Amino acid sequence: MSSKEKLLLFILACINFTHIVDFMIMMPLGPQLMQIFNISPRHFGFIVSAYGLSAGISGFLAAFFVDNYDRKKVVLFAYIGFVAGTFACAFAPTHQFLIIARIIAGTFGGLIGAQVMSIVADTFDYERRATAVGYITTAFSVASVVGIPSGLFLAAKFGWHTPFLVVGFLGIVVIFLIIRFVPNLDKHLKNRETKPNPLNVITNIWNNPNQMKALWLSTTIMLGHFSIIPYISPTLVANVGFSQQNIFLIYLVGGLLTIFTAPMVGKLADKRGKYPVFVVFALLSMIPIYLITNMFSGAVWAVLLVAGIFFVFSNGRLIPTQAIISNVVNPQQRGSFMAINSSLQLLAQALAANIGGFIIHKTASGYIENYAYVGYFAISMIFISIFIARLVNPIARPIVTNENTVDVS
Repeated sequence: MSSKEKLLLFILACINFTHIVDFMIMMPLGPQLMQIFNISPRHFGFIVSAYGLSAGISGFLAAFFVDNYDRKKVVLFAYIGFVAGTFACAFAPTHQFLIIARIIAGTFGGLIGAQVMSIVADTFDYERRATAVGYITTAFSVASVVGIPSGLFLAAKFGWHTPFLVVGFLGIVVIFLIIRFVPNLDKHLKNRETKPNPLNVITNIWNNPNQMKALWLSTTIMLGHFSIIPYISPTLVANVGFSQQNIFLIYLVGGLLTIFTAPMVGKLADKRGKYPVFVVFALLSMIPIYLITNMFSGAVWAVLLVAGIFFVFSNGRLIPTQAIISNVVNPQQRGSFMAINSSLQLLAQALAANIGGFIIHKTASGYIENYAYVGYFAISMIFISIFIARLVNPIARPIVTNENTVDVS
């Protein structure tokens, strides 16, 4: 990679870092928020899903226009709105206001993930794309190692509002990085012959079986993944006696492991093939999903061992998936397609969180029942995704010349 490509990946990783911390911090705060606001796991699921639902709707609407603009301008606009929504979360006095603030953050946040992936796909050819995705996903690892533990520490010491304030101020710094160092990314505008009809966005996808399969793939994976994620911390605390003060260790250990494994998985997927690597990690990820949802010991070493392999295998499954999905559409329609894909992912996350919330039940003693059934649902979704991924084929790769490569200067 050139130095300019590395700088671009760093800034994109910074965008993802703040975006991920804002989203992820809500889940380990579950026990604290349920106690402070005196709400049930189901109502907590509504708070989590509010972000995904609003993000999914905004991402869908964005698909009709994002390919008409420079990707830098779109991601800058979305990120500024996301930072504003994060500050709104920081000052939320009630759980109802918090839901509204999460809707604001989600409305703009729904544009970010798709644009980041579109920029990566436009900048890196398919042979290098999983490697680039691997570096981008280290933002998740750093968020787990630094962001979540720090956020939980600040929440315990100064109140649950504090992590959102910190993320908001970090976001202001990232805004200046985007303005100063991200180049104009408008090659997709220069290479198209005519301005597309916005309505064609949906019809083009609907009439393309390969793109439809890619969307089914990402949706199925999210349904499995996020049916269990929001309830890991509440269940560990309520059911097996894991200390709430030690929740940060889960993210610390998992994040440290994936910092090293994510780039390795990306390079492995580029070398050995995206689908074979996806299958291996999809099958392996079923093991920690079963163990987490049937956890019988609150011993720190046991919880951290299971959480560690959960992070590694789940992250390893997502990296080749992103590379596969990004290559079913040409650059001129990529922004719209990735926006639709991101929208469906976020809607699936919101649906999955509510599915998990309706399956589990909190007893009068505080014990959370039926979490194992949520695990079985997650495993079935991951298993189905293996067969869907086999049907997704990359589009024919054009001959790369100096005239049609993406300029990151």
